[in-house]
Amino acid sequence: MEPVDLTVDSLHAAVDDPALNSMNFLNEVAQHYPDAVSLAAGRPYEEFFDSAVLHRYLDTFRRHLADDLGLSPDQVDRTLLQYGRTKGIVHHLIARNLAVDEQLAVDPETIVVTVGCQEAMFLVLRALRAGPQDVLFAVAPTYVGLTGAARLVDLPVRPVAGGPAGIDLTDLREQLRRARAEGLRPRACYVMPDFANPSGVSMDPAQRRRLLDLAVDEDLLLIEDNPYGLFPATGTERRPTLKALDTHRRVVYLGSFAKTVLPGARVGYVVADQRVAGSDGTVGPLADQLAKIKSMVTVNTSPIAQAVIGGALLAHDCSLVAANVRERAAYARNLRHLIDGLARRFGPDGPVRWNVPAGGFFVVVTVPFNVDDALLHRSAREYGVLWTPMAHFYDDGTPVNALRLSVSAVTPAQIDVGLDRLAALVADGLAVSTAPA
Repeated sequence: MEPVDLTVDSLHAAVDDPALNSMNFLNEVAQHYPDAVSLAAGRPYEEFFDSAVLHRYLDTFRRHLADDLGLSPDQVDRTLLQYGRTKGIVHHLIARNLAVDEQLAVDPETIVVTVGCQEAMFLVLRALRAGPQDVLFAVAPTYVGLTGAARLVDLPVRPVAGGPAGIDLTDLREQLRRARAEGLRPRACYVMPDFANPSGVSMDPAQRRRLLDLAVDEDLLLIEDNPYGLFPATGTERRPTLKALDTHRRVVYLGSFAKTVLPGARVGYVVADQRVAGSDGTVGPLADQLAKIKSMVTVNTSPIAQAVIGGALLAHDCSLVAANVRERAAYARNLRHLIDGLARRFGPDGPVRWNVPAGGFFVVVTVPFNVDDALLHRSAREYGVLWTPMAHFYDDGTPVNALRLSVSAVTPAQIDVGLDRLAALVADGLAVSTAPA
């Protein structure tokens, strides 16, 4: 055994938490099986990537600083090349984007531009965790990045039943009642109302309004995460975000440009317009408090990365709906192809079941045997196909007989190959599960 300087149990408990291990595992497993077809990664479609746009977007944003905002050449260079404003330098363009695409009026000063949506998540949870009695709720199954971020700030997460409506409001009320009876303080409930990761489920507008009414009644914040809302597979009308329906400042809104502009830029944001009374009697938006935390975590989000995003917004009149017409069509095509492929291979009356999301990246497939990491490794090694065990999105360690398939980073031909390989794996799994003891 090699000599060691530290043991993992001498570090913060989160470093060895299953949620953090899951995030690393899911990010890196494809690297171990480069020849396998990956129906696991929720990454954006790469066919339309073009590094040449980086220079165009930077130049567009540079001209915006000079021509629209009136900055001198020295001020432009300083804005792009120097340490920047903690809240960000494209907040005004994000506000315009939200107005154009979401019909949401937002004060730019309530926006903090972050290093991806993951930092936005961390900042919000860090601010809300004021003491050991605080607790967070999240619709199960839950995006593992939320669970991991909560672990880092010692904020317990309690699951709320999801289901076909997106969230079971009766269960949410019961979980809130139970927590308060235990002397705990519910701070917020994390939700992904549009094509949720990993379930693919969406909330209809009536359910969104009922959830907002509950949040008012229960004095509860809602943390709305919306990375997939621009990608419905059918129709032209998108459902309003919770934040667009929010008239009581109940919703903290998390946004990301990873899926809609460029994941490599690592730019996200949070809209936090809740009013906070300071110890000195002043009142300002929650965003101001989040910026204080950010200044100690990342200081500021890369101005160069922000400039790329800002240039992309300006190039499309601040409409990401307009900027993602090709991408939306590709995801819709892939989703239909996957659903049709599952139907052809497994039929309507067999033991394999799947949901049919109205958009987004993900489909959940249920099988009559346990799905775990060992099976995933075997699938990649022996069958040449990757997917995601749904057990990673539950926090209780209970075995889960389901897997998540992603359509976002593959072609229809790759989907066909991947499904053929998955069908072979499932057939062998069924044979084993039904064999006499």
